[in-house]
Amino acid sequence: MMEANEAQELQEQQEEALQKNMKPVSFTMAVLAVLVAIVTVLGHRTHTEAVLRQAKASDQWNLYQAKKIRQNDTELAADLLSALQLRDPAAGKKLADGYAAHQQKWAEDLKEEQQEAQALEAEVKLAERRADRFDLGEALLEIGLVVSSITLLTRLRTYWYLGIGFGVAGVIVAGLAFVLG
Repeated sequence: MMEANEAQELQEQQEEALQKNMKPVSFTMAVLAVLVAIVTVLGHRTHTEAVLRQAKASDQWNLYQAKKIRQNDTELAADLLSALQLRDPAAGKKLADGYAAHQQKWAEDLKEEQQEAQALEAEVKLAERRADRFDLGEALLEIGLVVSSITLLTRLRTYWYLGIGFGVAGVIVAGLAFVLG
């Protein structure tokens, strides 16, 4: 028959063996938690970048619109001038030529402003796609962390491996944000 001391000693040895067995799981959880924090920060920064680029794109479209309005106003003034009979046709021609020069300049400016605004919008879309990758990577890493923690409760290594799988998927998805272009 086993004495109480021996039974207690056996139980302590078993608990110590279980603790040693769970160290890799605890370490994996710590690594996943750090990766979640890193990917979360990257995601937040990328969302901020998208918002700032959207503001720049809006400003650029506003500049385009202002020049378009000036161009239309000049066109209306030129049309009005051509419809009137002037006392001094030479002065009228000089004004009309000035309006024509302005219209040509604004037409060129409008093309440049539109291209700049479209380029900024493309940067916004890219930043949003990157942010989406970081968000998905963050979610997968969090799932990996939670699933791995189930191992501590159940002592079943299957949950640990599954958690590692989600973690790896999260790192890959987040890493893809860096290669988008």
